Amino acid sequence: MEAIIIYGIKTCGSVQKARKYLESKNLSHEFVDWKTTPLDSSFLEWLIGEVGIEVLLNTKGATYKKLGLKDRALSPAQKQQIMLEYPLLIKRPVITYKPSSASAMQVIVGFDESRLAEVFG
Repeated sequence: MEAIIIYGIKTCGSVQKARKYLESKNLSHEFVDWKTTPLDSSFLEWLIGEVGIEVLLNTKGATYKKLGLKDRALSPAQKQQIMLEYPLLIKRPVITYKPSSASAMQVIVGFDESRLAEVFG
């Protein structure tokens, strides 16, 4: 397994669970905190292409509610733009990894222990 990167925020419980899971498997990983590292628009486009905007956009979080997005009919382009402005709208954690047997990066969105076990053992 090559290049495991977890994206999110340090204080997020799901991010902490994912990091602990990887550490329990002795898998080294990089952590990117969206509170201190700006989200790159091309990376966001790639994520949307991999998992879809509806999977990526966290409609249950406090930021979504605080911004009043539930009552707005946003186009996909508007959703993408608002996620760039407010990365906390992205469901966490986002985990990218490259299996040795694959030619491209893969992605997991959200904490799902059974999915992590399937991918990382």
